[in-house]
Amino acid sequence: QVTLRAGAEFDAHRVNQYTLTLRAACPGEEEVEGRLFVQVTAGQVLRCDAPFASAGGDVVRVPADVAPQTPLYVVLPQPLGGLTVSGGCPGFRLRNQDTPLTLTRQGLVLAPAGGFNPSKDTQTFRLEIEVMDRHGHNCSGAVTVEVLPSRRPSVTFLEPQRAVMVPEGTSPLEVVTQVHASGDNVRYAILAPAAPALFTINEVTGEIRSTRRLEVAHARLLIRAYNALHPADHATATLNITVQGTDRRAPSCVPAISVSQVPETVSPGSTVVTLRCTEPAGTEGCLRYTLEGPPASLSRFRMEGPRLQVNTTLDYDSEAVAAVGFQFTATIVVTAGGQSPRSTRVPVLVTVTPVNEFTPACPNGATFTVLETAAFGSTVGRVAGTDRDYPPDSLEYSLEGGTGPTQPFSIDTRTGEHAAPSPAPTAPPWHPWVPSTSCCPAGEIRVVGPLDSQRHKSYRLTVRLTDTRNDLDPAKRRSRLCDVAVRLQAVPNQTPVCTPEVQELRITARLGGRQPVTRLACQGSPDGATLAYTITGGNEDGHFRLEGNTLFYLPDDLAEPRTFVLLVEVWGGPSAPRRSTVVALVVHVTPQSTPVPPSTTTQLTTLQKEPLVVTRTEVTWHPPAWFVAVLTVSSALLLATLGCMAWSLLCR
Repeated sequence: QVTLRAGAEFDAHRVNQYTLTLRAACPGEEEVEGRLFVQVTAGQVLRCDAPFASAGGDVVRVPADVAPQTPLYVVLPQPLGGLTVSGGCPGFRLRNQDTPLTLTRQGLVLAPAGGFNPSKDTQTFRLEIEVMDRHGHNCSGAVTVEVLPSRRPSVTFLEPQRAVMVPEGTSPLEVVTQVHASGDNVRYAILAPAAPALFTINEVTGEIRSTRRLEVAHARLLIRAYNALHPADHATATLNITVQGTDRRAPSCVPAISVSQVPETVSPGSTVVTLRCTEPAGTEGCLRYTLEGPPASLSRFRMEGPRLQVNTTLDYDSEAVAAVGFQFTATIVVTAGGQSPRSTRVPVLVTVTPVNEFTPACPNGATFTVLETAAFGSTVGRVAGTDRDYPPDSLEYSLEGGTGPTQPFSIDTRTGEHAAPSPAPTAPPWHPWVPSTSCCPAGEIRVVGPLDSQRHKSYRLTVRLTDTRNDLDPAKRRSRLCDVAVRLQAVPNQTPVCTPEVQELRITARLGGRQPVTRLACQGSPDGATLAYTITGGNEDGHFRLEGNTLFYLPDDLAEPRTFVLLVEVWGGPSAPRRSTVVALVVHVTPQSTPVPPSTTTQLTTLQKEPLVVTRTEVTWHPPAWFVAVLTVSSALLLATLGCMAWSLLCR
């Protein structure tokens, strides 16, 4: 029998025929010799990956908390077609059956259906797998699965055994107690009794509630806590619930409900409320005081006997305090000792009130530049102050010295996203504070008077920042003065120039639509600002119209030739005072039926006479501040006198 040596492989492209010389001899006979020819033909060859087919096999490591039926290993990531084993079964066969792992027909190694055992030690499973194709070619290998201990915390009850006392007459669906277990994705269930008649449990929170009105009884519950994603990770606890008779009354406390307000500057160790609790017999002995509630409340308050004290600072301006709405809730549990402990629960509500601790801060480098021709109401810049007190949008802005000729600016009291000011509240707004990327509203500085760079190169303004809603007492405010510099940027004093300034024009009135007369050629400031044109004289009958710099004649039933003298004012931009020039246009209009000179083209002629000088004076009166004040007071007194006279007449 001739067999293939272990580890040998054929390659028809390199060697397609082998010649074997065989010698055989029997005792007492001569040796005979023969040759065997082995021809190798090209065909599909099945090969397994090197790590899998090696002597030690491949190794894969997985955590113990991997989900059930999770693929752990692929024997052939790209299997050859037609894989079968003897009998026509799929081409993957597991030689050893002493393993909880599963091998699929696609060559996938899956985790156990119930998951791995959450052991603290490393578990090892070795799988020996054989692969065969339809031609009988096969390969084999091994894979070792090392199950590492899970790093996630296992489900554990903090109290494996508990005894709970419940008063008789507890209403249905009232919370009796609550169980807690540590771990991930913890869920709760009652194992025993299988069909509990008196109690039910919330599978998420662990709260145990009564299902009906309770009478004197005793119940033993076996509670299971488990990981919802890995049910094999679980723990159990025993809960003994005793329903006490009505004669076992709980302690009575004064006050029964505590509602308190404390400032944010209260020091740790200060007492918020002191309970006066007595047993039904009228004594105060053997009473225990514990605090229950959210973690935020338990970290900031503590019980010292019957006194509820502040445990740490209560910063109203912090995000943590704002997240709970500036209110902390808790429950003081007063328990009377003995064979059957009885307890009373006192709800507590503590409200933290703000204290104006910080002074507003000025912005850095408040310097602005504005054109001296800026119009009334133009925005110069925004002064953005900051305040570390909550709420951050409570700043008001004012300008020291007021508004006047020496300070032609004003500042909005409150601008920004929260532009409309709100009245000072008698109590702080109890809504969670979500810090925003935008800071406090900024005070907007505006122009409210004429600017002249020749008289003032710059202005030095003093802005007062005042916080308004940072304390429970609206009168307690803090303010700071901030310096703001406003520089004036000069604008060239250039009057528009028109060429020529006086024109004499002749046109023949035609029937139909409007008729263009001339186009004014004027040049304004070097920055190319748009010029404005208007007819200021000579157009009382409305025979002409200006559209931009083009003059149009509007035909009518003109019977005889007529001469019009038009004055056109040209100015540039909204500067104050307005700098303008006047162009004089002498237009001779001849009706179409009247003989006209042979030339019908428009003739532009500069008149050879004295220049026409047009002078326009703008009178502006700026009353002094004292005059405005006296006028206002006098008007008020006059109105009051008239009102009194009218009242006396009506009374008569």
